[in-house]
Amino acid sequence: MGTHHPRHRAADRIGKVPAARAHGREAAEEAAPPRALGRTLGIFAAVAAAPEGLPLAELSAALGSPKSSLLALLRPLAAEGFLLHAAGCYRLGPEAFRLAAAMLAARRLPEQLRAAMEWLAERSGETVILTSIDREAGLVVYAECIDSRQPVRYVVPPGSTRPLYCSAAGRLLLAFQDEAFREHYLETTPLRPLTPLTVTDRAALRGILERTRRDGISVTVGETVRGAAGCAAPVFDADGGVSRALLLGAPADRFEHEMPRLAALLREAAARASERGAGPPATLVPHRRKPASQAKGARAS
Repeated sequence: MGTHHPRHRAADRIGKVPAARAHGREAAEEAAPPRALGRTLGIFAAVAAAPEGLPLAELSAALGSPKSSLLALLRPLAAEGFLLHAAGCYRLGPEAFRLAAAMLAARRLPEQLRAAMEWLAERSGETVILTSIDREAGLVVYAECIDSRQPVRYVVPPGSTRPLYCSAAGRLLLAFQDEAFREHYLETTPLRPLTPLTVTDRAALRGILERTRRDGISVTVGETVRGAAGCAAPVFDADGGVSRALLLGAPADRFEHEMPRLAALLREAAARASERGAGPPATLVPHRRKPASQAKGARAS
């Protein structure tokens, strides 16, 4: 009857604190959840921008947060599968990709764009992906995917990212950004080879981007993933800007055999999807880049 619950005793003590101190404590309590939420979002943004993963020390430096505070957030995120912790580094986990896919699926595409993707998937028989550029992270994001129905096909989860410098859609989007952004990206981004065919020479990449912007199409074969090929074309906004691109993904052997037909279909689909109509005329000739040891700086496919 006379026993006080601990919560009641805490309330009694708070009631005796001077008004100024009580107000300060309430303000701190109100600020704590938003701060934790901001750190959580910051963790996802930092880890998403580093596919190879980030150690705790780098996360702490990037977010300006104490390691102890970050650990209190990282541990439950890893336990729930939103992050993976291995070899001392944190990476995005499967639950993060599932959440990203659900969020992307909830966003309704313009009817014109969705119809263009479905038209391309039906006629090409290959995987069709709507991509967008993340300028801050320097990545291309695979936003929407229509998988090929063929037994052997290119498959990628929605929400996945790739570097701009070595993926077909990444190069296409990079080529259509302003010159200042392109140069800053090329000068500051570590150009690591993902396969033996990845172009990492800055001068060669500048040439590739110039041709990509002129031709209005980008092709890579085996530069990001061994045995996979991609072909991308710009989706023009009403003002002529390019923040999205359509990407065809396929096994390399089949793609190279079908490239003229697939490239023509892709151009038509991108023109249908664009708000201002078709882009520049085609001048691309199919080709395959040799490994750097055989032909340094050769034109990349």
